[in-house]
Amino acid sequence: MKHKNDERLSYLKNIVAAMPEKPGSYQFYDVNGVIIYVGKAKNLKSRVSSYFHTEVDRFKTKVLVSKIYNISYTVVNTEEDALLLENSLIKKYNPRYNVLLKDGKTYPSICITGEYFPRIFKTRTINKKYGTYYGPYSHLGSMYAVLDLIKKLYRPRTCRFPITKEGIIAGKYKPCLEYHIKNCGAPCIGKQTWEDYQNNISQAREILKGNTQDIISHIKTDMNVAAEELRFEDAEGFKKQLLLIEQFCAKSEVVSNTITNVDVFTIDNENSPTLFINYMHVKNGAINQSFTYEYKQKLDESEEDLLVSAIIEIRERFQSTAKEILVPFEIKWNLPDTTFFVPQRGDKHHLIELSYLNCRQYRVDRLKQSDKLNPEQKYTRLMKDLQQKLDLPKIPYHIELFDNSNISGSNAVAGCVVYKGMKKSTKDYRKYNIKTVEGMDDYASMQEVVRRRYSNKDNPLPDLIICDGGIGQMHCVEEVVTNELDLYIPIAGLAKNDKHRTQELLFLKPENDEKTECITIQLKPESELFRCLTQMQDEVHRYAISFHRDKRSKHALHSELDEITGIGPKTKEILLQHFKSIKRLQEAIKNNNYNEIISLVGKTKTELLIKHFK
Repeated sequence: MKHKNDERLSYLKNIVAAMPEKPGSYQFYDVNGVIIYVGKAKNLKSRVSSYFHTEVDRFKTKVLVSKIYNISYTVVNTEEDALLLENSLIKKYNPRYNVLLKDGKTYPSICITGEYFPRIFKTRTINKKYGTYYGPYSHLGSMYAVLDLIKKLYRPRTCRFPITKEGIIAGKYKPCLEYHIKNCGAPCIGKQTWEDYQNNISQAREILKGNTQDIISHIKTDMNVAAEELRFEDAEGFKKQLLLIEQFCAKSEVVSNTITNVDVFTIDNENSPTLFINYMHVKNGAINQSFTYEYKQKLDESEEDLLVSAIIEIRERFQSTAKEILVPFEIKWNLPDTTFFVPQRGDKHHLIELSYLNCRQYRVDRLKQSDKLNPEQKYTRLMKDLQQKLDLPKIPYHIELFDNSNISGSNAVAGCVVYKGMKKSTKDYRKYNIKTVEGMDDYASMQEVVRRRYSNKDNPLPDLIICDGGIGQMHCVEEVVTNELDLYIPIAGLAKNDKHRTQELLFLKPENDEKTECITIQLKPESELFRCLTQMQDEVHRYAISFHRDKRSKHALHSELDEITGIGPKTKEILLQHFKSIKRLQEAIKNNNYNEIISLVGKTKTELLIKHFK
């Protein structure tokens, strides 16, 4: 087996050695001759040889290399050609290990038909032989706003039957209701000329392209000409059109109208197999296209490679010809007649932030949808995330949290809260009275509770212990668990800031067999995992406080009568109702008023009281 593998690798390395140092696309084949991966490179020899280096330690890449039995490549002239070739080959062969674009949702577009008198309407079906399509529109509100503007400005026909020049001359058509309510110019009966209708459609196309400034200039010119020629009614009509367009632009403009014909791309990865790439097209300061794609990673590709591949595919899909592309980081690839720009401030930087915000929101929405369909998926994701953050050997299904509670050392108690599958397991909650610790010593109290908890062999061991505290609590728990009981249980801590708010997650990471290092785990406060851990901390704190409060209340109602064996609650109640206080009961006994007490509780209990107080 090893001999065959060595022969395979030797054969592949010979192919790589003969590769040119030019841009191109390469294809990996499996044992059956099926393409399993398509890649691009600015330098074919350098890129493909990197897969066979001994220092490659990424698991996914190792799996891919183990399945390669042949390599082919195509040399091209430019980097752009390499990107386009890769994109077309991926679409053609759909290789197993290439990134997958998930585009299950169909978004509507706006269609302008190729008829004698074109119609304008929304559709989700793309068939380019029927007309020209603009979009797709991911936000329905913006699409309806554009359609409403075009309807008010140009009144395109809404009827679906074909209108021909011959039919108009022959008088085959009659005006419909839309004409009478002034929503249509009635070109079917000659009320609107073909030239005027086509001019309106041409202007509508420019609006759909985002060229509103050109339309505004054109309308202003027509308005001024009409006023000079004393056609005041026509001038008033042009003025109304101008106001409509300016109002629309004011609502849609997000940056300066000097920024025109710009593509914006951002990527949201978060070290997960699923990543999201947002695309926005900006024209005259307004966003006329915005779309977020979901990609499924198969290999550990760099963000640059993923973003470049997405840029080529998305620009091809939307037929974008923008000369400037705004990106969140430097890109080494070059595209002819196109520049990549990383803005640091100003309006262009604002566009990057806006695009990234759309990316994040789309991720959140997708997770919410997924969690609704499968609630257990959320908890599994959180456990895997926690395992990854702490580098745990297995998923932390069983988590236990500890917290102490006391007031100046009095009524000291502790609580243990249990989570299984990131959900509360209330039947496993436990309360502990501190027995061996005198005074206010939180560390010693924590050690006592942990020792009692895990000395009991009947209690199943957790996958993770979380302390409500910082480094001190973690080390005292480690001393008991690791040094005394000789158990291996990962230990973490939730530290709070000066405002008593959860600030960071700490973890005791073993450096060697004898020493551990306390490290801070970087968690974003707005992340789902951080919120979940904070809720866990609040729960164990609530549980310990509630137990302490109950014990303190019970102690406040304690009486000396509770210490006398044979005197129960009912007897205590009768005596206190009659004598009102323990002091008066003591005085009655000292004055030998036994008959009074005997009449209340009997001779036997009276003797117990006399024995205790004398």
